[in-house]
Amino acid sequence: MRILITNDDGINAPGLAILHAIATEIAGDAGEVWTVAPAFEQSGVAHCISYTHPTMIVELSERRFAAEGSPADCVLAGLHDVLVDARPDLVLSGVNRGNNSGENAMYSGTLGGAMEAALQGLPAIALSQFMGPGTAALADPFEAAARHGAAVVRLLLDRAPWDDGPYRLFYNVNFPPVAAAEVKGVAASRQGFRGTKQHGVEPHVAPSGRRFLWVKGGRQDIRTGAGTDVEANLDGLISVQPCRADLTAHDALDALAAALA
Repeated sequence: MRILITNDDGINAPGLAILHAIATEIAGDAGEVWTVAPAFEQSGVAHCISYTHPTMIVELSERRFAAEGSPADCVLAGLHDVLVDARPDLVLSGVNRGNNSGENAMYSGTLGGAMEAALQGLPAIALSQFMGPGTAALADPFEAAARHGAAVVRLLLDRAPWDDGPYRLFYNVNFPPVAAAEVKGVAASRQGFRGTKQHGVEPHVAPSGRRFLWVKGGRQDIRTGAGTDVEANLDGLISVQPCRADLTAHDALDALAAALA
């Protein structure tokens, strides 16, 4: 199996090293793992692409490339430049430092990379490690992802539904904020909604007198109800959310059609 990996935390992020180990186990001795990741951190860029300016790409070592762009840019670079003559069988994105459960999924560059792969017709999985008090004291805060990541990816490849439609399925996996031995299992989940102000801005004045705004996040420990990703993670479960890039609110179509008629 040939696997392309990327992330949004940058080419030198520890989570990417965890993902490379996961991908290497999945690919097997005869497989290949190729890395195309952002040269600099791209957290929060979602599915952004560098449409109006070029992306520089550099080969750092064998099968390892850094691109000055977003995770979606990196997937495009991987598919249409680095691996143009050897299309990968799977794209993995992560392992993100921090959860992409609940509303976080909408901002996530990690999911943006997986989404682009799905739009390009490839199976894709985004992986993220929820951080919290249970991971803060660990020697490796990515312990849960490192221990269980390959098994979850293999489970999805072997048993989860996949399709090849225009907006094909991809998966959002979040590992709970606990030690690996405390992970209680895997749960199919829908996207939760924390219901609190998740992002805002905090103004600061630089020594030069210029005014800057820092974007702030909200609390991550707000429970979101049974069956949701956040709830599963806070209960020690690995959440798996099936996703599509289709933004249509299908549940509202009939009511809209009636209103417009």
